[in-house]
Amino acid sequence: MRLFNHPVLLIIHLQAVLIFPGPVRDLVVDEDEQILYAACCSGVYCIRFSSLSSRIQRANSSTAPCVKVSSKDLVIREDGVFALLLVNSVLLSLRLTNASWLLSRYKIAEASQLTSYETCGSFKVPLISDSEDHSPDELSERRPVLFCVHSADSPSSSSLPSGHIRLEPLLFKLLFGIDAALAKSPVVICGLPDGRLCFAAHRVPGSQLRVLHSLEQPVVFVGASAGTRTDPADRLVALGERGRVVLVASRRGGPQGGGVRATFTELSVPGPVVCAFLHERLLYYSTGSDLLVLHLASAEAANDEAGSPNKVSPPWNVISLNVCRLIALARPARTTEGKVELLGLSCRGQLQRISFPVGLHDGGPSQLPSSRAGRSIKDVLSAIGNVSERASVLKASIKSRNQTLKRLNQVLNIIFLLSAGADGGTLSPAREKPIRCHAAIGWMTLLQKDSLNLNCILDNASSYILEQGWTLNVSASSLCDSTKGQSRSAHYSFPFQNLQPGEKLEISLPLATEEESSLPCLVSFSLTLSLGWILGAEEAASQPDGGLVSLPLNTLLVDYLHALRMVGPAGRNATPQRYDVTAGDGVQAFLERRRGGGSHAGSARHSTSVKVSSQLVRDTLKNSERRPGETLPSVCVALLDWLLREGHGGVKMEGDKMAIKNSVVHARAPNGGAVKLTAKEIKLAVEHEESLAIVEVQVESSSLEAVCGTHHAILRRVQNLLQKAPEKPSATIRMQSLRAREALLRAEEMLQRLHQSRVSCTFGEGVSTGKTLPSP
Repeated sequence: MRLFNHPVLLIIHLQAVLIFPGPVRDLVVDEDEQILYAACCSGVYCIRFSSLSSRIQRANSSTAPCVKVSSKDLVIREDGVFALLLVNSVLLSLRLTNASWLLSRYKIAEASQLTSYETCGSFKVPLISDSEDHSPDELSERRPVLFCVHSADSPSSSSLPSGHIRLEPLLFKLLFGIDAALAKSPVVICGLPDGRLCFAAHRVPGSQLRVLHSLEQPVVFVGASAGTRTDPADRLVALGERGRVVLVASRRGGPQGGGVRATFTELSVPGPVVCAFLHERLLYYSTGSDLLVLHLASAEAANDEAGSPNKVSPPWNVISLNVCRLIALARPARTTEGKVELLGLSCRGQLQRISFPVGLHDGGPSQLPSSRAGRSIKDVLSAIGNVSERASVLKASIKSRNQTLKRLNQVLNIIFLLSAGADGGTLSPAREKPIRCHAAIGWMTLLQKDSLNLNCILDNASSYILEQGWTLNVSASSLCDSTKGQSRSAHYSFPFQNLQPGEKLEISLPLATEEESSLPCLVSFSLTLSLGWILGAEEAASQPDGGLVSLPLNTLLVDYLHALRMVGPAGRNATPQRYDVTAGDGVQAFLERRRGGGSHAGSARHSTSVKVSSQLVRDTLKNSERRPGETLPSVCVALLDWLLREGHGGVKMEGDKMAIKNSVVHARAPNGGAVKLTAKEIKLAVEHEESLAIVEVQVESSSLEAVCGTHHAILRRVQNLLQKAPEKPSATIRMQSLRAREALLRAEEMLQRLHQSRVSCTFGEGVSTGKTLPSP
């Protein structure tokens, strides 16, 4: 057994651990001289057991001491040595160069001489330049095989070390030539990763490395087969990585004569082959997943009966031993009971002793009586049925797990899609998520009662399916009741399934009535997923948050301008009735008088105004979308039109309000009160500067709630208008934005106080509560 590609070697006999400077590719032991040769990354190291014993004594460790191999032990300084072979007093090394495989011979120096060995010749064979399967990098990853063959009539064949075999003289002469046979020369055989079997006579002058045969696949093992352990081998055996077996034997000619010739018989066995060993007529080899045995005599006989000289694969000759994960095999040994014990090394570094039955050495599997054979067939069929049933259950389980993994993968993709770049708040159109909600506001009459409805549309613009288990959640909370932790809110859940890419889900929910209004209102959308339908109820219950996944989508704000109903020429459903903003209806006036405690409360008019630069309005709205053929109106009408139609912040009005063509707009507030919006352009005198043109938007109503709500909505939209300034904001515009934000906060505070107390705060007849923004 040979261990390589590891820098640590355990010497069991001396109870020591050798640590080499790099991976060890091959090992050779000279048992006569007690020397260990190791092929490493930088060359060949020579460790004498006598010097190793003194190092171990100096270590003086209770456990197995570790001895580091230094450069003093380096005897051959050659990179890329893959295999070693010891022939008498000559050490052979096989290494890969840029253009060829080089087999070098080194004369072993005496212990008292220098440690550097002297070269005494070399053989080389060029690389196959047109090899498609084995590039130089792939060749360097596989280990070649070195093997020495002696003729049985050679004096040196009496006692041979590991890696040497005796071959019949006739077969030896047929394969390697008359010169090698007469010279009684050992022959070195190289099995290369490119599939070639090469040989060279060791003692014949002028000998070259020649090709004996090609397996056309990496050579894993080369050995010889004999009838018994004492007889010389009468067959050479080579095994390839993909299962090709080559048997080389001598055979007499046919009926017409022709003498004795060497024949090459090719067989095929299941691969891939990791390692192999030959014992008499049995070829043991491991595929990593199983240990198999091929009876060479039976396979060769079947090949002769088939009448085909090459590539015959009788599967019944291959016997499974049900041993897996073996990467190296050692020479088998026969026990007193006649069993065969094989030593193997697993991929986990465990040495395993494996015993085989005697029947494997009787020319194949032993024959059974017919009755026992029948019972065996029934047992096999029953076992096949059980295995088939278990395989069906396992297949169904694998299919279910694959489906679960597929759904979980889609859920993770959706989570990543909705979580990437999310920063909370309302998303701008340029940063909209692929899965998002749109909203539209509309009034409807049911049972003679008007109510404000919010129509939500879930748009799946992604490439993923929102399958069963997803739920759309809508939360509506009033900003007016957010103080003191007493916010009024409503939550709605809408389960759905199989929302395909490009499809939309539309739902409708009530938001406010004329009797009770919660505007301005913050509407939040989110998606939740229950993992119970994917993982199962028990598995989902063990997950954090009970297996619920919540993904926020977007947030929208519904204000008073969304809920205004236009009357007069500006409205789509124009009616002859014109709401008088100077006086409310009788019931409203009565209620105002009761709340105010005086006779003048019902006739009170409340007003407020917002002023903004005319130039800023022109610069910002000149690129706004207009209908075909529609020109930009006056700056007052343009500002009113933008506030009522385009500055909705993502919440559209159902039916979309018609274009504003007048600087005076009459509308109904959500509570039924009449509201008048007036826009006019005035000159504002500034000290030490020219007067500035500004647009003043005035809000008038007899309802304080309508004035405050509309004022808050206008301030919010004007603030958005300042953020859309086409040029880089100057210090004045930044100051305007800051003051607009402060005014917006004061308006929100006013709304909160108004909704909480429900007490009418009278500013007085004709008193203006206008909030004026400084002009740039």
